Amino acid sequence: MTGSAFPRPAGELTSLLRDIRAAAADDTMPELGYRAYRDYFDTGNRLRYERHYFRRRARLAARAAQALLDPDTDLGPLSDTLWSVCDEYTWALPAHVRHSADQDRGPEQCLDLFAAETAHTLAETVAALDGRLDRRVADRVRGEVERRVFVPFTDPRPLNWEGYRNNWEAVCAGAAGMAALALLRDSPTDADRLAAMLGRSRAAMDRYLAGFGGDGGCAEGVDYWVYGFGYFVYFAEALREHTGKDLLAGPKVAEIAAFPHRVALGAGAYAPFSDASERPWLPAGLLTRLAERFGTPAARVVPSLHDDHCYRWGHLSRTLAWFRPGPPATAVEATSFLPDLAWVVSRGRFAFAAKGGHNDEPHNHNDLGHFVLHTGGRSVLDDLGAGEYTAGYFGPGRYEHLHPSARGHSVPVIDGQVQLPGADRTAKVLRYRDDGQTVNFDLDLTAAYQVAGLWSLVRRFRWWPDGRLELVDEIDADRELPVEEVFVSRVEPTLSAGAADWGGLVRLGHECPRASVEEVTAADHHARPDRVYRLSCRTTAPAGRSVHRFVFDLG
Repeated sequence: MTGSAFPRPAGELTSLLRDIRAAAADDTMPELGYRAYRDYFDTGNRLRYERHYFRRRARLAARAAQALLDPDTDLGPLSDTLWSVCDEYTWALPAHVRHSADQDRGPEQCLDLFAAETAHTLAETVAALDGRLDRRVADRVRGEVERRVFVPFTDPRPLNWEGYRNNWEAVCAGAAGMAALALLRDSPTDADRLAAMLGRSRAAMDRYLAGFGGDGGCAEGVDYWVYGFGYFVYFAEALREHTGKDLLAGPKVAEIAAFPHRVALGAGAYAPFSDASERPWLPAGLLTRLAERFGTPAARVVPSLHDDHCYRWGHLSRTLAWFRPGPPATAVEATSFLPDLAWVVSRGRFAFAAKGGHNDEPHNHNDLGHFVLHTGGRSVLDDLGAGEYTAGYFGPGRYEHLHPSARGHSVPVIDGQVQLPGADRTAKVLRYRDDGQTVNFDLDLTAAYQVAGLWSLVRRFRWWPDGRLELVDEIDADRELPVEEVFVSRVEPTLSAGAADWGGLVRLGHECPRASVEEVTAADHHARPDRVYRLSCRTTAPAGRSVHRFVFDLG
């Protein structure tokens, strides 16, 4: 869609268009003053600044979309918005401005995710409105995109995120590359510069793809698949339009495209491992293009403008440009096993998901052997997903926060010791087998712990799709070890002798002599109170080999 207005929107986009008109008509433009900027550095809080920042991006995206949808739109309000964004001290978030230090640049030239996304929004808007927008506004936008993004992106020194091999590579390089295509593609004098920038973007995309295993699984979860792979696709299609080179060709990309459908629990829910959410929004335009290219399921729901609280132009513009109603959803395999990621997801009337992997994954949680049980439209034995992003959440004290810690997952505590972080803290897959009647998934979790005398800890899952899970932990030790088996839910369980019941949705039978429930409240990703119930079944593993069995029945 580079350099052009949108086609006539499909009728299914009516509610989205209504959202755009309402947001474009809103005259409030929050200020990003010094007190807001310094708040993160003083307190570690990200949300107070970011709420103002993203409300500004909502105004920018809505007014840009409205102008491209309706040629009779008064461009005065959009011009004011563009000018105001050009006035911002930095387009990066305060939590990210340190990323400019490697090039000895100030915050105004920090090329983070959001600076790149801002440049992309501004560049495509100015290019598409060429001849309609006041030249003084257009020239200022071009100058700010050049200074803030193109200059650091053409500096040969490495950028801090180059080498991350995660969503940062795809978003930063993809958005910067699309901005360059929008503003430089029609300038013969900029041909060499554009080629160099596109080459840098393509190198980042190669590294991004290298971060996936052959199964196409995204360790960061579906939300970050939407983010990173979305921008990979948007850039790939813009590049294909410009050069004919197709980055979407190849079997690994097809596997990545299928990822969310392979980890779906049903009815709009997905396995929420890592810093993910159970009900992420999937951009309708992205799903439409993937369905066309790979035959994956088409979009069934057109999200609201406000489902993306960051108001990213990549997602919004490609939904407006690409979305077309698709055929009914194709059938997805009942059980998916992603061997590189070491995830199993089985879906039907009931759903079960479990994971292995290692404890140094992107957006890592200490969660080897963790599992989810989903029934009645909700995950009852749950994964908490992302907590509130603060300075501490991404600092040395990350695992003091409930959501990413082992305490926030349904994994055992051995001799008072929880799982530890690190790439060497791994879960070895011993067996995966689906015979059509049951799903078996066995993991060796020994390396996740550092407990004197613990020789072996093996967790075995046996899942019946009619709603029954048998969980067995086999412990081999040279001494007696206290064991605390933990099961995490947002539903408060009731306890009885040898049993627990989560609201009639899931029932547990166990042989632990002592069981108790701890209520813990933490902050969720949006800083709202997140009330969690940790069921602890305490027992003792004697010296030698012992078996600890738990049976869950779903209703």
